[in-house]
Amino acid sequence: MSRSSSGFVAGLTAAALAAVGFLAYQASANAPDSMGKPDASPSVSASRSPKDKKDPAALPARSGTGERVVYSLAEDRVWLVEASGKVKLTFGVTPGTVDPDPGTYAVTSRTGRVMGTDGVPIEHVVVFTLTDGVAIGFSAAVDGSTPKPDPSKKTGGIRESRAHGNAMWEFALREKKVVVVP
Repeated sequence: MSRSSSGFVAGLTAAALAAVGFLAYQASANAPDSMGKPDASPSVSASRSPKDKKDPAALPARSGTGERVVYSLAEDRVWLVEASGKVKLTFGVTPGTVDPDPGTYAVTSRTGRVMGTDGVPIEHVVVFTLTDGVAIGFSAAVDGSTPKPDPSKKTGGIRESRAHGNAMWEFALREKKVVVVP
């Protein structure tokens, strides 16, 4: 009986992954051209005050206001910022091969568990834009790994540890502001 159960579960898993892949393709194919485009907000800047250079984990200057996720392309670092402007958590990440443009975005989708574009099972996927047809978002590998991506593949997953993936999942709900700084 266990053989038929495992076959049934494997079939359901394959069908679910195919459905998620199809829906992701369908969503990207039908998304308006303006969706996920950065807001050319003057509040986003890579400049830092002299005191920030002393603390590499300091929140980048001019990274927006209010409750938000801040992602620094240059530092490969994320900050979860409360409404008061206080940093709740900051951590390093491993970016994919496709970077979003600097700007202000909003979380557009969340998926509990799926196969990553690199073939690694991932969880707590928080997507905030599409760039060059690639979904860009935060995720954690189920096995906890954060290897450098294969440069020959277009990947938009910004990998974080499982603990940080859990924190992001709880913080970055749909429509949450995401500020990308250079």
